[in-house]
Amino acid sequence: MSLLVTGSIGIDTVKTPFGVSKDCLGGSAVYFSMAASFFSPVRFLGAIGADCPFDLKKIFKGKKVDLNGLELRHKSKTFRWAGSYQGAMNEATTDAVELNVLAENPPQMPEEYKDSKFVFLANTAPILQIQLLDQLNRPKFVAADTMNLWINNNLADLKKLLKKIDCLILNETEARMLASEHNLITAAAKIEKLGPTVVVIKKGESGSIIRQSDGQLFVLPAYPATIVKDPTGAGDSFAGGFMGYLAGQNKTDFATLKKAVAYGTVVASFTISDFSLKGLTKTTRRNIDSRLNELRNRVKF
Repeated sequence: MSLLVTGSIGIDTVKTPFGVSKDCLGGSAVYFSMAASFFSPVRFLGAIGADCPFDLKKIFKGKKVDLNGLELRHKSKTFRWAGSYQGAMNEATTDAVELNVLAENPPQMPEEYKDSKFVFLANTAPILQIQLLDQLNRPKFVAADTMNLWINNNLADLKKLLKKIDCLILNETEARMLASEHNLITAAAKIEKLGPTVVVIKKGESGSIIRQSDGQLFVLPAYPATIVKDPTGAGDSFAGGFMGYLAGQNKTDFATLKKAVAYGTVVASFTISDFSLKGLTKTTRRNIDSRLNELRNRVKF
């Protein structure tokens, strides 16, 4: 089933205790698409500037990623982000950011993308997410990401978005902020009252929670990764595995949602094993399934 992602393509510089990766490929749409392509064809919607040094057609060669929605803006510059991680690397410190194309109008939706049934609105201003969503023809399942910036400064727009989507994916800090509630189970229930019928809360190395508005709840630990070199893109890879599996199955019942969370968790464990996309591009669906079975066996009791 068709899966659309709209988000950023970035030129990243990342510093961790394991080294520095300068001017590497990043961006939410990039990580999401690479992760989701293990499970489903992906329609990629985003914009780059004339300075973009990456050949995305080459990077996604052999993957089920449709780049007809990639817009090259000759008079613009590509989004840039520089960040660093310390200690346990639980959270990035943003050292520098240049919004560039992300501060401009969103990319134009190709006509052939408008019938997309599964949609992921990666993190950006809620009003832009709404504008993109309004261009689609009755999608089946829409998930969105957000962040503390929009919760603090654009809450009215975010609440409008939440009434239009099926699923919100956010981290534990953002969930507590949005719900004004410390307990994450209660926070998920409060967020559902704002609109989405499914809430996924990412807890980093502590795993994730998914709650459906009928009260069904699933809590999953993270995959016990022993190699963590660069956490950049882990959240978008989680979302890619999650949405890719749902689109591939063309189902959103709670049993499928639970398995999708597990696949998202496992895919993210490959992302963090190396800088940029190296962890994802070095793996295969067979490796992912093997790690999923390993995770399943470890949580049985």
